[in-house]
Order: sequence, then structure tokens, then C-alpha cells
Amino acid sequence: MKRFVKPLLAIASLSLTLQGCIFVAGAAAGAAAIAVVYDHRTLSNTLEDTQISNKIVDKIRGIANLRDNSHIEVTVFNHIVLLTGETPKPEWREQAEQIARSVPSVSRVYNQITIQGPTSSLTRTSDSWITTKIKSQMLATEDLKSGSIKVVTENGVVYLMGIVTTEQAEIAVDIARQVSGVQRVMKIFQYRNKPAA
Repeated sequence: MKRFVKPLLAIASLSLTLQGCIFVAGAAAGAAAIAVVYDHRTLSNTLEDTQISNKIVDKIRGIANLRDNSHIEVTVFNHIVLLTGETPKPEWREQAEQIARSVPSVSRVYNQITIQGPTSSLTRTSDSWITTKIKSQMLATEDLKSGSIKVVTENGVVYLMGIVTTEQAEIAVDIARQVSGVQRVMKIFQYRNKPAA
């Protein structure tokens, strides 16, 4: 029985599940609007993603300009890193990317940090609401249940990550585009063949 305790505690503490749907705030340098819809990653893969995210966040927080004068979010799905947020200087944007690339097991980094001052709390609240609405619509869509999709919203821009078929990608993008307040939808998907019926 004891050998099952640690994995169960890890699952509980991360508020993760291998089946069904969940909402995750995630490890990040700020308060990103992030939702995971039908997360089918293995436990080990999920834990690895969390560890990667924590390492990147810790390194970013260790640099004063990135911590105090920027708003940088770190999202990791299947070893792919998405950096979002705002920083006033291009060199700080580059520095955040180099930090992410330096962490072992990272397979790819998408740097979507914009060069500007950090967004307001009102904007971040709006982003969270957009993410919630997109998540709700996706959960009501039967054809998405076999995919794994993470939704990240930053300043009205929606990023879709995960492992899906091309058909599921099209459905997810269409859902996101129809939500009020969405300025743009960016796909960061890994594609797989549709399983046989």
C-alpha cells in the first residue's frame, strides 16, 4: 500500500488527473489564464512538465528585471515551453528564452513575450474569463474528448497547446475564435493520427 502513497500525493497536490477534465493554474511567474481540457498525458509526463516549468520559473524569478519589471508566464506541455507576457526590453525577452532553452528535457521553446509594460490586473482578469469560456465550450464538444488541449490567454491572444488530430485542431480554433474578447488564436499543437474506430 505504501508504494502507492507518493504517486497519489503527487496527483492530489498537483490537482491533476489522467482522465476527464481539469483546470490548472500551473506554475508560472505570474497569474496566467491557463486551462487544460481532457489531459491524457501520463503521470510521469505531467510531472516532468511541472518540473520543467518550476525550474524555468525559479530561474526567471532569480533575475530582478524579469521578476520586478516584467510579467512573464511559463506554460509547459509535453516538454514544449510557451513563454507569454510582457517585458519592456528586447534583451530581457531574449534572456527569458535562453533560460527556458537551458533547462534539460525542453524540446522546443515558443517565445511569445511582447515588448511592452506589464498588463493590468483588469486585463488579466479578462484573460481568465476568456480562458474559462473557451474551456466550457470545449468541454461541451464531444469530438474533443480524445485530445489533450491546454488553453492559455494573454492580453486577448489565445494559445492552444496539446496533442490532437488535425480535425480536433480545427474545432478547437473555431471555438476559441468565437469567444468574445479574443483578439487572435495561435496554434501550438502536436498532431497525431486519428485512432481507429
